[in-house]
Amino acid sequence: MKYLCLPIFLLVMKSFAQAQNTEAELDSIYIHEVETKKSPPKVLHAEPLYIDLIRDLGARKGEKEWNLGLGLTDNLKFDSYEALIEYEWAPVNRLGLEVELPFTFYSHLKNTERDSVPANRLNSLKLAAQWSFYVNEKIATSMAIGYINEFELSDFKSFGNPLIVGNVYNPFLVAAKRWGRNFHSLIYTGPMIARHFETKEVHLSYDLNTSFHYMIPGTRNFIGFEFNKIFEKGDFDMTIRPQMRLGITDHLMVGIVGGIPVNRENERLSSFVRLIWEPKN
Repeated sequence: MKYLCLPIFLLVMKSFAQAQNTEAELDSIYIHEVETKKSPPKVLHAEPLYIDLIRDLGARKGEKEWNLGLGLTDNLKFDSYEALIEYEWAPVNRLGLEVELPFTFYSHLKNTERDSVPANRLNSLKLAAQWSFYVNEKIATSMAIGYINEFELSDFKSFGNPLIVGNVYNPFLVAAKRWGRNFHSLIYTGPMIARHFETKEVHLSYDLNTSFHYMIPGTRNFIGFEFNKIFEKGDFDMTIRPQMRLGITDHLMVGIVGGIPVNRENERLSSFVRLIWEPKN
């Protein structure tokens, strides 16, 4: 029995070692593909799925991407359904641009009066830019600054009267690091200044979003968490968003996101799905 078990044990250990080597080789090949395929230098990072970046950090000229998003939020008095379509592209190296149209539709609950439910709307026209000013392959770190300008639109009941009801100014900073081959962390932060044209009111809030992901060896698939935090007039809200991304084809991916509010003041659980299509350069 002793002589029989020893070869089996050695065979199992050899197979395990080969599997580990295969995973490491796949990771190395995939990272090499992304980072050294073209110039300038670029570091592979896992991008959060709910607070989406304006192109990859270290974007290369010619990269482009279409996104279609669908979400559901269970509020205390009504349900809200969100939908978005966005197009992002890199006209030059390190610069990403984006155009987004986000919609929100509302459904009242049985014990809620219809008048207390907001009107359906095309929320805004969002225009954004992001510049990656720091890319360091040796320490697998990237940083970028960006700006989102959001032209808020009137709801469908009074659409066009007026058309634009306010403006949101949102400068932001992004910093990301890959730890080893598979672990990723990212910080996305900046103020949001909303100004309503008719009332002249100015509303200020500050976003601090952090995310942590584990990328499956040799693939673009990942699992992780996004922590969306908002500071507003002495109030603090945070939503934890577990998420996963799956590659369907070489150019098509789907992201699945859950939403768990820490303080359930106005909303309960939520869900969000993002379809990501990257056309060939």
